[in-house]
Amino acid sequence: MNTMTHPLFGSSIPIIAILRGITPPEANDVFDALIDAGITLIEVPLNSPDPFVSIAAMIKRADGRAKIGAGTVLTEEQVVAVKDIGGTLIVSPNADLAVIRKTKALGMESYPGVFTPSEAFAALGAGADALKFFPAELIGTSGIKAMKAVLPKHVPVLAVGGANETNFGDFIQAGCAGFGIGSNIYKPGMTAAEVGERARKLVAAFKEATRVA
Repeated sequence: MNTMTHPLFGSSIPIIAILRGITPPEANDVFDALIDAGITLIEVPLNSPDPFVSIAAMIKRADGRAKIGAGTVLTEEQVVAVKDIGGTLIVSPNADLAVIRKTKALGMESYPGVFTPSEAFAALGAGADALKFFPAELIGTSGIKAMKAVLPKHVPVLAVGGANETNFGDFIQAGCAGFGIGSNIYKPGMTAAEVGERARKLVAAFKEATRVA
């Protein structure tokens, strides 16, 4: 089983770095550290300080090397604002169908958060590209496995909330194609070097977990 080959993620390691709390002065250095470590999927939650400034800075620096967007996106207006600065990825903690539809209407990728089969199927019906099982630590691997049994097999699911290098293998065995990682990769006050070190450990753990799975 090799989850690294899902077409939605292309050649990227399917780990989304969730940079909650990042500030614009940190954006470039943290971005460089993530890219050097092999992580090219990045979201800046909109409850961070000046998130649109940070997103725009990283998009400019990326020059096509990464997929960058926003997390904690709750409204259609926020979707439009992310699109206006060049973001391509919309991640939400919930399954707001209007947000998903607006995201797809603007040609962006939609990764809504779901907790139940009803939410999952409603999100897919609205056009979601991937499903974010959140909080994954509450759903558990047994819950994810049960939902995967009824979901379309081509839809990638991400474990977010409680997933880390110690349990990647368990979530992959349950059917997860990737992960969203927040405080295990970035916390306010960390240096870019610390973020890079954590990112390298996560990438190595993911590669090992997919090799064994």
